[in-house]
Amino acid sequence: MLGIPLALVTAGAFEWWAHKYVLHQQGRRRGNFWSFHYHEHHSHSRRDEMRDVDYARSPLQWNAQGKELAALGAMALPIVAVSPWIPWWSLTSLACLVNYYRVHKRAHLDPEWARTHLPWHYDHHMGPDQDQNWGVTWPWMDWLMRTRVPYAGTDKELADRARRAKAIAPAA
Repeated sequence: MLGIPLALVTAGAFEWWAHKYVLHQQGRRRGNFWSFHYHEHHSHSRRDEMRDVDYARSPLQWNAQGKELAALGAMALPIVAVSPWIPWWSLTSLACLVNYYRVHKRAHLDPEWARTHLPWHYDHHMGPDQDQNWGVTWPWMDWLMRTRVPYAGTDKELADRARRAKAIAPAA
């Protein structure tokens, strides 16, 4: 049963590390497999108030969502392979992968839900610095690494939302 908390710690740390160093650092280079995250997913999210249109499409397409799902599936393979020896860690790790996809998809289909329930992820996409707030499912690793920078609910965010709303409002 020690595998459950170990898997939760492992999943949170890996999520933070992969988001920061793989999806952003590697993903900034166009042509890199991971560039879908930074150049597609972030572009859609910034352009449409946190929404990413790829999540409304089939996950079996080779777009940002499909690549994300493929990467999660690839991560699941070694976890399944070691499951006979460390079953609680494996089951919890697989549950964390499923939860990651579930909450990440919902966050980008329902931005107000994300702003309320995953403000750290909303802050990552909508805040002034997209190189902060690396946690998606939990913020604890950002707290530990001092990369958690609140934005949702701040005066800056409220002013930015008002400015964006005014920019898209029809002229009177």
